Amino acid sequence: MSSSDAETPRGCLYLVATPIGNLEDISLRALRVLKEVDLIACEDTRQTLKLLAHFEIRKPLESYHEHNEMTRSAELVLRIEEGARVALVSDAGTPVISDPGHHLVSLCLRHHLPVIPIPGPSAIVAALAASGMPSEEFTFVGFLPARPAERRRRLQELSSEPRTLVLYEAPHRLLAALADIRETLGNRRAAVARELTKVHEEFLHGHIEDLIGAFDSKPPRGEITLLIAPPEAAAADRVSTAAASTTSLAERIAELAGAQSIDRKAALKIAAKERGMTKREAYKRLLSEENS
Repeated sequence: MSSSDAETPRGCLYLVATPIGNLEDISLRALRVLKEVDLIACEDTRQTLKLLAHFEIRKPLESYHEHNEMTRSAELVLRIEEGARVALVSDAGTPVISDPGHHLVSLCLRHHLPVIPIPGPSAIVAALAASGMPSEEFTFVGFLPARPAERRRRLQELSSEPRTLVLYEAPHRLLAALADIRETLGNRRAAVARELTKVHEEFLHGHIEDLIGAFDSKPPRGEITLLIAPPEAAAADRVSTAAASTTSLAERIAELAGAQSIDRKAALKIAAKERGMTKREAYKRLLSEENS
């Protein structure tokens, strides 16, 4: 056992991240915990059985999903209070994140029971890292509403969000969602990550209209993560780096702030990207220019 696990009381809840496609992505720690716990609570027992069978793990399973979460949480907390070590897993990825588990975690904490995360594969992080989108800050949206009116209302709420948007979407709703995104957010840069870590993994990059055209002729299949660039990235795409290099950083920031009606901090971030600098480096350069 690791030192952190050795200090943990016997009754505890483990949140175990499982592979999002490729079984080789499971961690050694996750395998050890799944072998040592007394019970595994899972979203779909059939899906979890496949994973356990592959690694020759045999443990009692308890179904835990959105339809029985309230009652099953209370039952599991009682088991943990009696000393059981329980692992919660979802069908793929990290439990609780866009999956059932929040009520169980909250109930455990309310009863002062240890909750131990076992990190692992994440579609959000994997897609963002390979998307080419600004990743210093991002907003995870989860799934957009399925109903068109509610989806457009939600997108309208996100229209002023200055960070990269990361969301999940069902393949049969992707085209409709992209059309609403184009209408609400504009023709921004975007990327679709499909079937991450699986045999048919695919990344499509372009603007929203490009993606609509691509999927209109070939409807998407599989699990999808959609990434949408922030509005400032679209503005930065239109800026000539040659023109930017002929002005001082302070002048360029003032120019961007005036032309795009954005604050100085946002203008600094755009100017830094134009020059291939980090925001910290740009800030130091700006101070140096202002002091001189």
